[in-house]
Amino acid sequence: MNVALLLEMAADGFGERVAIGSRTDGLTFAALRDHATGVAAHLGSDTRTVALLGATSPLVPVALFGAAWVGASYAPLNFRVPTETRDALLARLAPAVEADEGWLDLAPDPGRSPLDSPSKPAVLLFTSGTTAEPKAAALSHDQLTAYIFNTVEFGAADEHEAVLVAVPPFHVAGVAALLSSTYAGRRVVPLPHFSPEAWLDVARAEEVTHAFVVPTMLARIVTAMESDPAARVPTLQHLAYGGSRMPTPILERALALFPDTGFVNAYGLTETSSTVCVLGPDEHRVAHASPEPAVRARLGSVGRPVPGVELRVTDGEIQVRGDQVSGEYLGRASQRDQAGWLHTGDRGSIDAEGYVFVEGRGDDTIIRGGENLAPAEIEDTLLRHPTVAHAAVVGVPDEEWGERVGAMIVGRPGVPVDVDAVRSFVRSHLGSLKTPEVVVVTDELPHTATGKILRRAVRADLTRPR
Repeated sequence: MNVALLLEMAADGFGERVAIGSRTDGLTFAALRDHATGVAAHLGSDTRTVALLGATSPLVPVALFGAAWVGASYAPLNFRVPTETRDALLARLAPAVEADEGWLDLAPDPGRSPLDSPSKPAVLLFTSGTTAEPKAAALSHDQLTAYIFNTVEFGAADEHEAVLVAVPPFHVAGVAALLSSTYAGRRVVPLPHFSPEAWLDVARAEEVTHAFVVPTMLARIVTAMESDPAARVPTLQHLAYGGSRMPTPILERALALFPDTGFVNAYGLTETSSTVCVLGPDEHRVAHASPEPAVRARLGSVGRPVPGVELRVTDGEIQVRGDQVSGEYLGRASQRDQAGWLHTGDRGSIDAEGYVFVEGRGDDTIIRGGENLAPAEIEDTLLRHPTVAHAAVVGVPDEEWGERVGAMIVGRPGVPVDVDAVRSFVRSHLGSLKTPEVVVVTDELPHTATGKILRRAVRADLTRPR
Protein backbone atom coordinates (compact mmCIF):
# COMPACT_ATOMS: atom_id res chain seq x y z
CA MET A 1 0.00 0.00 0.00
CA ASN A 2 1.38 3.39 -1.01
CA VAL A 3 2.20 5.51 2.06
CA ALA A 4 0.38 8.42 0.38
CA LEU A 5 -2.87 6.60 1.16
CA LEU A 6 -2.20 7.29 4.85
CA LEU A 7 -2.58 10.99 4.03
CA GLU A 8 -5.65 10.31 1.88
CA MET A 9 -7.30 8.58 4.83
CA ALA A 10 -6.35 11.37 7.24
CA ALA A 11 -7.57 14.13 4.92
CA ASP A 12 -10.89 12.32 4.45
CA GLY A 13 -11.27 11.44 8.12
CA PHE A 14 -10.14 14.63 9.91
CA GLY A 15 -9.03 17.03 7.21
CA GLU A 16 -9.70 20.14 9.29
CA ARG A 17 -7.15 19.18 11.95
CA VAL A 18 -3.70 20.77 11.83
CA ALA A 19 -1.15 18.27 10.52
CA ILE A 20 2.07 20.23 11.00
CA GLY A 21 3.03 23.50 12.62
CA SER A 22 1.42 25.83 15.12
CA ARG A 23 -2.12 25.08 16.24
CA THR A 24 -3.16 28.59 15.15
CA ASP A 25 -1.78 28.73 11.61
CA GLY A 26 -0.37 25.30 10.78
CA LEU A 27 -1.06 23.19 7.71
CA THR A 28 -4.18 21.02 7.96
CA PHE A 29 -4.36 17.42 6.71
CA ALA A 30 -6.62 18.55 3.87
CA ALA A 31 -4.19 21.32 2.89
CA LEU A 32 -1.28 18.88 3.13
CA ARG A 33 -3.04 16.59 0.66
CA ASP A 34 -3.61 19.52 -1.69
CA HIS A 35 0.08 20.41 -1.57
CA ALA A 36 1.14 16.79 -2.11
CA THR A 37 -1.08 16.38 -5.17
CA GLY A 38 0.27 19.65 -6.54
CA VAL A 39 3.82 18.33 -6.17
CA ALA A 40 2.77 15.04 -7.81
CA ALA A 41 1.40 16.92 -10.83
CA HIS A 42 4.57 19.00 -10.98
CA LEU A 43 6.89 15.98 -10.84
CA GLY A 44 5.13 13.53 -13.13
CA SER A 45 5.38 9.75 -13.02
CA ASP A 46 8.87 9.66 -14.60
CA THR A 47 10.54 11.09 -11.48
CA ARG A 48 12.69 8.50 -9.75
CA THR A 49 13.97 10.26 -6.62
CA VAL A 50 13.12 13.43 -4.69
CA ALA A 51 16.00 14.69 -2.56
CA LEU A 52 15.40 17.05 0.34
CA LEU A 53 18.13 19.27 1.76
CA GLY A 54 16.84 21.15 4.75
CA ALA A 55 15.62 21.07 8.32
CA THR A 56 12.19 19.96 9.46
CA SER A 57 9.50 22.24 7.99
CA PRO A 58 6.15 21.92 6.15
CA LEU A 59 8.15 21.11 3.01
CA VAL A 60 9.19 17.78 4.55
CA PRO A 61 5.76 16.07 4.54
CA VAL A 62 4.86 17.77 1.25
CA ALA A 63 7.98 16.30 -0.38
CA LEU A 64 7.51 12.89 1.25
CA PHE A 65 3.88 12.45 0.26
CA GLY A 66 4.28 14.21 -3.10
CA ALA A 67 7.06 11.83 -4.07
CA ALA A 68 5.02 8.84 -2.87
CA TRP A 69 2.05 9.97 -4.96
CA VAL A 70 3.98 9.40 -8.19
CA GLY A 71 5.95 6.36 -7.00
CA ALA A 72 9.24 8.23 -6.55
CA SER A 73 11.64 7.65 -3.66
CA TYR A 74 11.92 10.36 -1.01
CA ALA A 75 15.54 10.91 0.12
CA PRO A 76 16.11 13.45 2.92
CA LEU A 77 19.83 14.24 3.16
CA ASN A 78 21.97 15.51 6.00
CA PHE A 79 22.00 19.24 5.33
CA ARG A 80 24.76 19.81 7.89
CA VAL A 81 27.52 18.01 6.00
CA PRO A 82 30.07 19.87 3.85
CA THR A 83 29.00 20.75 0.31
CA GLU A 84 31.44 18.21 -1.14
CA THR A 85 29.88 15.39 0.90
CA ARG A 86 26.35 16.50 0.03
CA ASP A 87 27.16 16.60 -3.66
CA ALA A 88 28.61 13.09 -3.45
CA LEU A 89 25.38 11.80 -1.89
CA LEU A 90 23.30 13.54 -4.54
CA ALA A 91 25.43 11.96 -7.24
CA ARG A 92 24.63 8.53 -5.83
CA LEU A 93 20.91 9.34 -6.12
CA ALA A 94 21.08 10.70 -9.67
CA PRO A 95 18.87 11.46 -11.43
CA ALA A 96 17.14 13.21 -8.56
CA VAL A 97 14.92 16.27 -8.23
CA GLU A 98 15.65 18.57 -5.27
CA ALA A 99 12.64 19.63 -3.22
CA ASP A 100 11.98 23.35 -3.36
CA GLU A 101 10.09 25.76 -1.09
CA GLY A 102 8.19 26.87 -4.16
CA TRP A 103 6.39 23.53 -4.06
CA LEU A 104 4.25 24.98 -1.28
CA ASP A 105 2.71 27.34 -3.85
CA LEU A 106 1.76 24.73 -6.47
CA ALA A 107 -1.90 24.31 -7.38
CA PRO A 108 -3.51 21.06 -6.14
CA ASP A 109 -4.53 18.24 -8.45
CA PRO A 110 -7.55 16.79 -6.61
CA GLY A 111 -8.32 14.10 -9.17
CA ARG A 112 -4.91 12.44 -8.92
CA SER A 113 -4.68 9.08 -7.11
CA PRO A 114 -1.46 7.65 -5.63
CA LEU A 115 0.28 5.12 -7.84
CA ASP A 116 0.27 1.50 -6.76
CA SER A 117 3.96 0.88 -5.99
CA PRO A 118 4.09 -1.18 -2.77
CA SER A 119 7.43 -2.88 -3.38
CA LYS A 120 9.28 0.21 -4.64
CA PRO A 121 11.50 2.20 -2.25
CA ALA A 122 9.30 4.86 -0.67
CA VAL A 123 12.16 6.30 1.38
CA LEU A 124 15.94 6.24 1.02
CA LEU A 125 17.85 7.06 4.20
CA PHE A 126 21.61 7.27 4.35
CA THR A 127 23.01 5.60 7.46
CA SER A 128 25.10 7.77 9.76
CA GLY A 129 28.38 6.20 8.67
CA THR A 130 30.13 6.19 12.07
CA THR A 131 32.57 3.48 10.92
CA ALA A 132 32.29 3.39 7.11
CA GLU A 133 30.83 5.16 4.08
CA PRO A 134 27.09 5.79 4.50
CA LYS A 135 24.75 3.30 2.82
CA ALA A 136 21.32 4.28 1.50
CA ALA A 137 18.79 2.07 3.28
CA ALA A 138 15.76 1.45 1.06
CA LEU A 139 12.38 1.22 2.82
CA SER A 140 9.44 0.14 0.66
CA HIS A 141 5.84 1.32 0.91
CA ASP A 142 4.78 -2.10 2.19
CA GLN A 143 7.45 -2.16 4.89
CA LEU A 144 6.61 1.31 6.18
CA THR A 145 2.85 0.72 6.18
CA ALA A 146 3.37 -2.66 7.89
CA TYR A 147 5.06 -0.80 10.74
CA ILE A 148 2.26 1.77 10.91
CA PHE A 149 -0.60 -0.74 10.79
CA ASN A 150 1.00 -2.94 13.45
CA THR A 151 1.67 -0.13 15.93
CA VAL A 152 -0.80 2.74 15.33
CA GLU A 153 -4.60 2.91 15.42
CA PHE A 154 -6.23 5.09 12.77
CA GLY A 155 -7.53 8.39 14.20
CA ALA A 156 -6.49 7.37 17.72
CA ALA A 157 -5.19 10.81 18.69
CA ASP A 158 -7.37 13.34 20.44
CA GLU A 159 -7.83 16.61 18.60
CA HIS A 160 -5.65 18.52 21.08
CA GLU A 161 -2.66 16.16 20.85
CA ALA A 162 0.64 17.39 19.43
CA VAL A 163 4.02 15.70 19.05
CA LEU A 164 7.26 17.67 19.22
CA VAL A 165 9.72 16.31 16.64
CA ALA A 166 13.29 17.44 17.27
CA VAL A 167 15.12 14.79 15.25
CA PRO A 168 16.18 15.84 11.73
CA PRO A 169 14.16 14.66 8.70
CA PHE A 170 16.98 12.32 7.60
CA HIS A 171 16.55 10.26 10.82
CA VAL A 172 14.22 7.25 10.48
CA ALA A 173 12.39 8.46 13.60
CA GLY A 174 11.53 11.68 11.76
CA VAL A 175 9.96 9.71 8.90
CA ALA A 176 8.14 7.40 11.33
CA ALA A 177 6.82 10.37 13.30
CA LEU A 178 5.29 11.92 10.18
CA LEU A 179 3.67 8.70 9.00
CA SER A 180 2.38 7.57 12.39
CA SER A 181 1.12 11.05 13.32
CA THR A 182 -0.70 11.34 10.00
CA TYR A 183 -2.42 8.00 10.49
CA ALA A 184 -3.28 8.77 14.13
CA GLY A 185 -4.40 12.35 13.42
CA ARG A 186 -1.82 14.00 15.68
CA ARG A 187 -0.32 17.43 14.98
CA VAL A 188 3.44 17.53 14.38
CA VAL A 189 5.33 20.44 15.92
CA PRO A 190 8.76 20.65 14.24
CA LEU A 191 11.84 21.92 16.06
CA PRO A 192 14.35 22.55 13.23
CA HIS A 193 17.34 23.21 15.49
CA PHE A 194 17.55 21.53 18.88
CA SER A 195 18.65 23.09 22.12
CA PRO A 196 17.23 22.10 25.51
CA GLU A 197 15.97 25.61 26.12
CA ALA A 198 14.22 25.78 22.74
CA TRP A 199 12.74 22.31 23.27
CA LEU A 200 11.26 23.30 26.64
CA ASP A 201 10.01 26.66 25.35
CA VAL A 202 8.25 25.16 22.30
CA ALA A 203 6.83 22.26 24.29
CA ARG A 204 5.19 24.71 26.70
CA ALA A 205 4.08 27.24 24.08
CA GLU A 206 2.49 24.59 21.83
CA GLU A 207 1.08 22.57 24.75
CA VAL A 208 2.86 19.47 23.47
CA THR A 209 1.46 16.12 24.62
CA HIS A 210 3.96 13.76 22.95
CA ALA A 211 7.64 13.97 22.07
CA PHE A 212 10.51 11.88 20.76
CA VAL A 213 14.16 12.52 21.60
CA VAL A 214 17.45 10.73 21.21
CA PRO A 215 19.37 10.03 24.46
CA THR A 216 21.80 12.92 24.02
CA MET A 217 18.86 15.32 23.74
CA LEU A 218 17.21 13.94 26.87
CA ALA A 219 20.47 14.22 28.79
CA ARG A 220 20.70 17.92 27.89
CA ILE A 221 17.02 18.51 28.70
CA VAL A 222 17.53 16.88 32.11
CA THR A 223 20.54 19.08 32.84
CA ALA A 224 18.61 22.22 31.82
CA MET A 225 15.62 21.29 33.98
CA GLU A 226 17.77 20.55 37.00
CA SER A 227 19.30 24.01 36.64
CA ASP A 228 15.88 25.68 36.33
CA PRO A 229 13.15 24.33 38.64
CA ALA A 230 10.52 26.31 36.70
CA ALA A 231 11.30 24.47 33.45
CA ARG A 232 8.37 22.06 33.36
CA VAL A 233 6.04 20.82 30.61
CA PRO A 234 2.70 20.13 32.34
CA THR A 235 0.93 18.97 29.17
CA LEU A 236 3.48 16.28 28.28
CA GLN A 237 1.78 12.88 28.47
CA HIS A 238 4.23 10.65 26.59
CA LEU A 239 7.97 10.96 26.08
CA ALA A 240 9.60 8.43 23.74
CA TYR A 241 13.31 8.01 23.35
CA GLY A 242 15.56 5.91 21.12
CA GLY A 243 18.17 6.02 18.39
CA SER A 244 20.99 4.84 20.64
CA ARG A 245 21.43 3.38 24.12
CA MET A 246 19.88 5.33 26.96
CA PRO A 247 22.14 5.44 30.04
CA THR A 248 20.10 4.29 33.04
CA PRO A 249 21.31 7.11 35.36
CA ILE A 250 20.06 9.72 32.87
CA LEU A 251 16.72 7.92 32.57
CA GLU A 252 16.30 7.78 36.35
CA ARG A 253 16.87 11.52 36.60
CA ALA A 254 14.38 12.13 33.78
CA LEU A 255 11.72 9.97 35.46
CA ALA A 256 12.07 12.09 38.59
CA LEU A 257 11.72 15.33 36.61
CA PHE A 258 8.68 14.11 34.62
CA PRO A 259 6.70 12.19 37.28
CA ASP A 260 3.38 12.44 35.41
CA THR A 261 4.75 11.57 31.96
CA GLY A 262 4.65 8.10 30.44
CA PHE A 263 8.08 7.10 29.13
CA VAL A 264 8.53 4.86 26.09
CA ASN A 265 11.81 3.30 24.97
CA ALA A 266 11.60 2.66 21.23
CA TYR A 267 14.39 0.47 19.83
CA GLY A 268 14.81 0.07 16.11
CA LEU A 269 17.08 0.61 13.16
CA THR A 270 16.88 2.55 9.94
CA GLU A 271 16.77 -0.82 8.18
CA THR A 272 13.71 -1.96 10.17
CA SER A 273 11.44 0.99 9.29
CA SER A 274 11.84 2.30 12.85
CA THR A 275 10.71 0.58 16.05
CA VAL A 276 10.96 -3.18 16.62
CA CYS A 277 10.87 -3.21 20.45
CA VAL A 278 9.05 -1.07 23.00
CA LEU A 279 9.31 -0.62 26.76
CA GLY A 280 6.05 1.11 27.66
CA PRO A 281 5.03 3.58 30.38
CA ASP A 282 3.70 1.00 32.85
CA GLU A 283 6.82 -1.12 32.41
CA HIS A 284 8.97 1.92 33.18
CA ARG A 285 7.00 2.64 36.34
CA VAL A 286 7.05 -0.95 37.58
CA ALA A 287 10.77 -1.36 36.93
CA HIS A 288 11.62 2.00 38.50
CA ALA A 289 9.69 1.24 41.67
CA SER A 290 10.53 -2.45 42.07
CA PRO A 291 12.81 -3.68 44.88
CA GLU A 292 13.53 -6.83 42.85
CA PRO A 293 16.88 -6.49 41.04
CA ALA A 294 15.74 -8.54 38.01
CA VAL A 295 12.64 -6.36 37.55
CA ARG A 296 14.46 -3.10 38.20
CA ALA A 297 17.08 -4.11 35.64
CA ARG A 298 14.40 -3.93 32.96
CA LEU A 299 14.63 -0.16 33.14
CA GLY A 300 17.78 -0.68 31.11
CA SER A 301 16.02 -2.87 28.55
CA VAL A 302 14.34 -1.89 25.29
CA GLY A 303 11.21 -3.86 26.16
CA ARG A 304 9.64 -6.54 24.01
CA PRO A 305 9.06 -6.87 20.25
CA VAL A 306 6.17 -4.97 18.67
CA PRO A 307 3.42 -6.89 16.85
CA GLY A 308 4.55 -8.36 13.55
CA VAL A 309 8.23 -8.57 14.49
CA GLU A 310 10.19 -11.68 15.45
CA LEU A 311 13.40 -11.19 17.43
CA ARG A 312 16.09 -13.61 18.54
CA VAL A 313 19.62 -13.46 19.91
CA THR A 314 22.08 -15.79 18.19
CA ASP A 315 25.73 -15.92 19.30
CA GLY A 316 25.11 -12.73 21.24
CA GLU A 317 23.77 -10.80 18.22
CA ILE A 318 20.24 -9.42 17.93
CA GLN A 319 18.46 -10.56 14.76
CA VAL A 320 15.00 -9.51 13.57
CA ARG A 321 12.54 -10.33 10.82
CA GLY A 322 9.03 -9.31 9.84
CA ASP A 323 7.07 -7.43 7.20
CA GLN A 324 8.53 -4.08 8.25
CA VAL A 325 12.15 -5.27 8.10
CA SER A 326 14.06 -4.16 5.01
CA GLY A 327 17.76 -4.89 5.03
CA GLU A 328 17.89 -3.50 1.47
CA TYR A 329 20.33 -0.83 0.35
CA LEU A 330 20.54 1.19 -2.83
CA GLY A 331 22.84 -0.62 -5.25
CA ARG A 332 23.58 -3.50 -2.87
CA ALA A 333 22.32 -7.00 -2.29
CA SER A 334 19.88 -7.67 0.56
CA GLN A 335 21.45 -7.98 4.00
CA ARG A 336 18.82 -10.47 5.18
CA ASP A 337 19.74 -14.14 5.26
CA GLN A 338 17.82 -16.83 3.40
CA ALA A 339 15.36 -17.23 6.27
CA GLY A 340 14.61 -13.49 6.26
CA TRP A 341 16.58 -12.59 9.40
CA LEU A 342 18.36 -9.23 9.49
CA HIS A 343 21.60 -9.42 11.46
CA THR A 344 21.62 -6.07 13.28
CA GLY A 345 25.20 -6.06 14.54
CA ASP A 346 23.88 -5.13 17.99
CA ARG A 347 24.97 -7.26 20.93
CA GLY A 348 22.20 -8.23 23.30
CA SER A 349 20.29 -10.71 25.42
CA ILE A 350 16.71 -11.64 26.33
CA ASP A 351 15.53 -12.34 29.89
CA ALA A 352 13.06 -15.00 31.01
CA GLU A 353 10.07 -12.67 30.47
CA GLY A 354 11.08 -11.74 26.93
CA TYR A 355 12.64 -8.33 27.68
CA VAL A 356 15.42 -7.43 25.27
CA PHE A 357 18.67 -5.87 26.47
CA VAL A 358 20.91 -4.10 23.95
CA GLU A 359 24.53 -4.07 25.07
CA GLY A 360 25.90 -1.98 22.21
CA ARG A 361 27.42 -2.54 18.81
CA GLY A 362 29.50 -5.66 18.43
CA ASP A 363 32.50 -3.63 17.28
CA ASP A 364 32.26 -1.37 20.37
CA THR A 365 33.26 -4.22 22.72
CA ILE A 366 36.60 -3.60 24.47
CA ILE A 367 38.84 -6.67 24.56
CA ARG A 368 41.40 -6.31 27.35
CA GLY A 369 43.68 -9.23 28.03
CA GLY A 370 41.12 -11.63 26.55
CA GLU A 371 38.27 -10.20 28.64
CA ASN A 372 35.27 -8.65 26.83
CA LEU A 373 34.22 -5.38 28.44
CA ALA A 374 30.96 -3.59 27.62
CA PRO A 375 31.34 0.22 27.36
CA ALA A 376 27.70 0.64 28.45
CA GLU A 377 28.35 -0.69 31.95
CA ILE A 378 31.33 1.62 32.46
CA GLU A 379 29.48 4.63 31.02
CA ASP A 380 26.53 4.08 33.36
CA THR A 381 28.87 3.93 36.35
CA LEU A 382 30.63 7.12 35.29
CA LEU A 383 27.27 8.87 35.00
CA ARG A 384 26.44 8.00 38.60
CA HIS A 385 29.33 10.16 39.77
CA PRO A 386 27.95 13.54 40.91
CA THR A 387 30.30 15.58 38.72
CA VAL A 388 29.78 13.71 35.41
CA ALA A 389 27.05 14.79 33.00
CA HIS A 390 27.99 12.80 29.87
CA ALA A 391 30.44 9.99 29.17
CA ALA A 392 31.74 7.90 26.26
CA VAL A 393 33.93 4.84 26.77
CA VAL A 394 36.02 3.15 24.05
CA GLY A 395 38.95 0.80 23.76
CA VAL A 396 42.32 2.34 22.96
CA PRO A 397 45.32 0.34 21.72
CA ASP A 398 47.66 -1.15 24.30
CA GLU A 399 50.80 -3.18 23.47
CA GLU A 400 50.57 -5.40 26.54
CA TRP A 401 46.79 -5.93 26.96
CA GLY A 402 45.55 -5.43 23.41
CA GLU A 403 43.21 -2.65 24.51
CA ARG A 404 42.77 -0.51 27.58
CA VAL A 405 39.74 1.45 28.70
CA GLY A 406 39.51 5.08 27.70
CA ALA A 407 36.83 7.58 28.69
CA MET A 408 35.82 11.03 27.51
CA ILE A 409 33.62 12.84 30.02
CA VAL A 410 31.71 16.11 30.27
CA GLY A 411 31.27 17.66 33.69
CA ARG A 412 28.05 19.02 35.12
CA PRO A 413 27.62 22.80 34.89
CA GLY A 414 29.61 24.72 37.46
CA VAL A 415 31.14 21.59 39.04
CA PRO A 416 34.88 20.88 38.68
CA VAL A 417 35.82 17.33 37.68
CA ASP A 418 38.49 15.51 39.68
CA VAL A 419 39.67 12.77 37.31
CA ASP A 420 41.36 10.75 40.07
CA ALA A 421 38.17 10.83 42.15
CA VAL A 422 36.12 9.71 39.16
CA ARG A 423 38.48 6.80 38.47
CA SER A 424 38.40 5.77 42.13
CA PHE A 425 34.59 5.82 42.01
CA VAL A 426 34.54 3.47 39.02
CA ARG A 427 37.14 1.18 40.64
CA SER A 428 35.06 0.91 43.81
CA HIS A 429 32.02 -0.20 41.81
CA LEU A 430 33.51 -2.24 38.95
CA GLY A 431 37.06 -3.15 39.92
CA SER A 432 40.35 -2.21 38.36
CA LEU A 433 39.88 -4.15 35.11
CA LYS A 434 37.01 -1.87 34.03
CA THR A 435 38.42 1.38 35.38
CA PRO A 436 39.37 3.85 32.62
CA GLU A 437 43.13 4.30 32.37
CA VAL A 438 42.84 7.24 29.99
CA VAL A 439 40.35 9.98 30.92
CA VAL A 440 39.85 13.24 29.05
CA VAL A 441 37.50 15.98 30.24
CA THR A 442 35.87 17.96 27.44
CA ASP A 443 33.10 20.50 26.91
CA GLU A 444 31.07 18.30 24.55
CA LEU A 445 31.15 14.75 23.21
CA PRO A 446 31.42 14.30 19.43
CA HIS A 447 28.13 13.13 17.91
CA THR A 448 26.71 12.28 14.53
CA ALA A 449 23.94 14.47 13.14
CA THR A 450 21.41 11.95 14.47
CA GLY A 451 22.71 12.13 18.04
CA LYS A 452 24.84 8.98 18.27
CA ILE A 453 28.23 9.17 19.96
CA LEU A 454 30.91 9.28 17.28
CA ARG A 455 33.16 6.69 18.85
CA ARG A 456 35.85 6.83 16.20
CA ALA A 457 36.34 10.54 17.04
CA VAL A 458 36.41 9.74 20.77
CA ARG A 459 39.01 7.03 20.14
CA ALA A 460 41.13 9.34 17.97
CA ASP A 461 41.12 12.04 20.63
CA LEU A 462 42.03 9.63 23.41
CA THR A 463 44.96 8.21 21.47
CA ARG A 464 46.54 11.45 20.30
CA PRO A 465 49.75 12.53 22.13
CA ARG A 466 49.36 14.99 25.01
